[in-house]
Amino acid sequence: MYLEYWGLKRFPFENVPDPDFIYYSPEHLEALSRLLYVAKGNKGIVMITGEIGSGKTTLSRVLMQQLPKEKYDIGLMVNTTLAPLDFLREVLRSFGLNPGDDLSKSFLLKLFYEKMLEYFKKDKGTLLIIDEAQLISRETFEELRLLLNFQLNNRFMLTVILLGQPELRSIVKDIEPLDQRVAIRYHLNPLNFYETVKYMGVRFAKAGLSGNIITKQAAKDIYTYSKGTPRLINSICDASLMAGFISKARIVDSSIVMEAVKDVAG
Repeated sequence: MYLEYWGLKRFPFENVPDPDFIYYSPEHLEALSRLLYVAKGNKGIVMITGEIGSGKTTLSRVLMQQLPKEKYDIGLMVNTTLAPLDFLREVLRSFGLNPGDDLSKSFLLKLFYEKMLEYFKKDKGTLLIIDEAQLISRETFEELRLLLNFQLNNRFMLTVILLGQPELRSIVKDIEPLDQRVAIRYHLNPLNFYETVKYMGVRFAKAGLSGNIITKQAAKDIYTYSKGTPRLINSICDASLMAGFISKARIVDSSIVMEAVKDVAG
């Protein structure tokens, strides 16, 4: 592949939520601060929204890294298109429980309450991260609300992080009992041009590059066609590096980026 050709040690633009490649734009840093605040303060629900590929999932992985394992038990859910009862079972499985398929809802809730109480006695917080939350049905959201009914006098026993596309905001707003439990809402906007350049620089540096291999006009083109969306930046940059390698270019210029854009757009 192109690693050795460009003097890289790792692929800099993989579209996976790798915390090691996080770029802290002001908005991403603000979002992470809010996530940490809600998690450490047992505040109920925090909702982070953003367009596809804006970096929500990567932020959640950074959060998981920064919270000490001895202080938090974290469940992660990525399959959200489940019927209400199956959703409850999947929540329990994300925390290491193995509920049978024949257990009633009341028994599932009892199991989860006992698990949270066990963590509480060990001075551990219970944190549930739900990705693609905009796909959850209204009926399933009702089950999630039930989980938040488990409270002590001064704190929620469960903290929920909802990550989703912009429509999640209106979905939650229409469910008033759930909406009232949202302590913090934050929306991630696309990167501006300056942030896009910084984003690429951080990822190149993490991958072991010393120097610059992208022209200023090429960077402008990458921003124009990605609209500042991290996932699209990754796709265009990765395709550009491959195109440059194939053509034995010494630098990634605008013509290479345009070729990569055609590949990415299909």
